[in-house]
Amino acid sequence: MSKESAAVKKSFARTHLIHNLSKRSEVFSFLGFIVICILMTFVSDRFLTISNLTNIIRQVSINAIIAAGMTVVILSGGIDLSVGSVMALSGTFSAGLMIQGVPIIIAAVIGLLVGAAFGLVNGTLIAFAKLPPIIVTLAMMEIPRGIGLLYTGGYPLINLPNTFSFLGNGRILGIPMPIYVMLLVYLVAYFLLNRIPFGRYVYSLGGNEKAARLSGVPVQKNKVLIYVLSGATAALGGLVLTSRLASGQPQAGGGFELDAIAAVVLGGTDINGGRGHILGTLVGAMILGVLNNGLNLMGVSPYIQRVLKGVIIILAIYVSSSRNRKKG
Repeated sequence: MSKESAAVKKSFARTHLIHNLSKRSEVFSFLGFIVICILMTFVSDRFLTISNLTNIIRQVSINAIIAAGMTVVILSGGIDLSVGSVMALSGTFSAGLMIQGVPIIIAAVIGLLVGAAFGLVNGTLIAFAKLPPIIVTLAMMEIPRGIGLLYTGGYPLINLPNTFSFLGNGRILGIPMPIYVMLLVYLVAYFLLNRIPFGRYVYSLGGNEKAARLSGVPVQKNKVLIYVLSGATAALGGLVLTSRLASGQPQAGGGFELDAIAAVVLGGTDINGGRGHILGTLVGAMILGVLNNGLNLMGVSPYIQRVLKGVIIILAIYVSSSRNRKKG
């Protein structure tokens, strides 16, 4: 056996081991979520009410949807800072089409395609032009945002069809629709990452891209697909937000990229890629939602909350890096 083949096999064995270890990170995140929930019950007697818990999950749903796509990107060793701007453009563009009389379903599909198209541009520049993901997506924060402002003139688009509001404000069996959308997204993401070869490719790219290429993984094709998925989930989050607000907001989505990354990291995914689990991201999004809700119940200033969020992200990355050094 050649040294090259041995290195490839060793790399894939390591990727499989890391995938198993990532499940432990998911468990730690879940335990942390339980501890935070217990603490919040002592902070406010309103925390454990059905209405408050439902409200938390509904508020979390949009960030969780975006974070699902972000998880795939980070697992592959990349990053996507454009999701907030993409979700704003997709939502406003769909809203504009509905106002012009385009059927709701068609307008929503076009909005999803807009998000996927920007993901395609990101992925193409990263995979084929070999540009750094952080630079490409940082630049892409501005392009869709600017297009959205040009399209709307900087003003919200209102007078959307009443039936469209069901996506963001409707309920089935007493459960808000955004929660159903969120659960569907995570079921699909779980299937993609754990039941088909695409998932193994994603983990192998984040674990060792060179070994993945030598083993025959279509690296460029999968990188493009990864960013297309991220753009599509951002667009879906934008549609849900547009429906909830009953208007297309060109300035929406500011800071959503940070919230999505925070959810992924708090869920136990390694910021450097190759290790993590999609269900951990859902737990991470719930942790953020519970913290935000608890701090609001305590009357903590939103400015202080932003500081705390940044500190939490740094701590989560530090803990993840420390675990990796020990395992290394």
